[in-house]
Amino acid sequence: MYYVQTQVKMAEECVVPRPRGHVPVVCARVLSSLALVTVWLLYSGFTMYKLIILIAQVMFALSLGVTLHSLCLLTEEWLFHSQQRYGGSIQQMLRACFSRAHVVTMCVGFLLQLGQSVWTNEKWLLYVLTSTSYLLLKTFGCLGPVPVEISEVCESRKLNVAHGLAWSYYLGYLKLVIPVLEEQLRKHYNQNGEILHSSRLHILLPLSAVVPAKVEEEDHNICFHQNLPDIQLNRAGVRNRIYKNSIYKITDNQQEPYYCVVEYATPLLTLYQMSQDSTAGFSKQDRRQQVLLFYRTLRQILECSLECRNRYHLILLDDQRADGDPHYLSMEIIKQLQQQEHEIPMDLPEELPQAVPEQGVNHIHQQEEPLSSLPSLMISAPRSLRSEPVETTDYTHYNHNRHR
Repeated sequence: MYYVQTQVKMAEECVVPRPRGHVPVVCARVLSSLALVTVWLLYSGFTMYKLIILIAQVMFALSLGVTLHSLCLLTEEWLFHSQQRYGGSIQQMLRACFSRAHVVTMCVGFLLQLGQSVWTNEKWLLYVLTSTSYLLLKTFGCLGPVPVEISEVCESRKLNVAHGLAWSYYLGYLKLVIPVLEEQLRKHYNQNGEILHSSRLHILLPLSAVVPAKVEEEDHNICFHQNLPDIQLNRAGVRNRIYKNSIYKITDNQQEPYYCVVEYATPLLTLYQMSQDSTAGFSKQDRRQQVLLFYRTLRQILECSLECRNRYHLILLDDQRADGDPHYLSMEIIKQLQQQEHEIPMDLPEELPQAVPEQGVNHIHQQEEPLSSLPSLMISAPRSLRSEPVETTDYTHYNHNRHR
């Protein structure tokens, strides 16, 4: 079982991008150090003091160019956006246009040169040419951030479309539905007597972001069974807003049918429609990248959610590679269900206490009643354990009569 989980994790890591690290920073520092040491060793006339002064001059000239560019930005903000964006606050405009690191660098470079007796014309020429050259290169986009840098900023500051969609999907839907899914499955069992193969909500995430209106349209081995009881909540001014989840029957020629709750992640439909609208400026490559970021972000959110932990399963589908297999989706879901059957909950104690029959209840009759695979921890005790929320897993059972 550990081998299967490891293989699945490795397969996901081959597709889902991991967060970027600090390799560029380390490489830049190493290269800079090697260049400075090389200059110091090759030019015998350079003392340590002269080398520091030369570095200070270059720092001051470059930071001066950055400051001039910030002044140009400040001019735009002051003339056309001071009221709308900053409410007329000069302090906010200065924070938006100037970086403290650039100002500190320029001040340090200037202070290191105060010990020099004279400032020659060559030095002034160096400052003017360097700062204006930087300004022109920055204006023409030669020093602009490359796509990797833009992507890193968006990911680190949670500015991608995928981050907003993942949080909206969690706060506006999953956080409301998943915690009460166990109770909905219990109601379904009381009404129909059906036991599902898994009590988790299985969320399908195709990399192509193609989300059909009906799951059976993708695979004829999957057919709609019935809906769970409605979940009604007062939400954003709407009284008794209805949330639904559907049970699907997944068949295989060699095995008995499986029953579980399956649905697509609806925000992927938004990503797909954005890529089809030219005004959104969203390419096909951007769409795939955002789907992967959506999956990674949603997984991180749900893993940190005590209310949803162990009650969901994200299924990442590389549907573009499976165009020739008409039953790819059903086989993928069945594989995930079979994997769950062998899972061992790691957060439970090694030895659970034996259930103690309650007073007035026939112990023999209690054993003959039907059991369900719905997740609920059955430990009878003199006092209730439900004063605080607890995690549940898929592989502990509950007694039917105690929940009537």
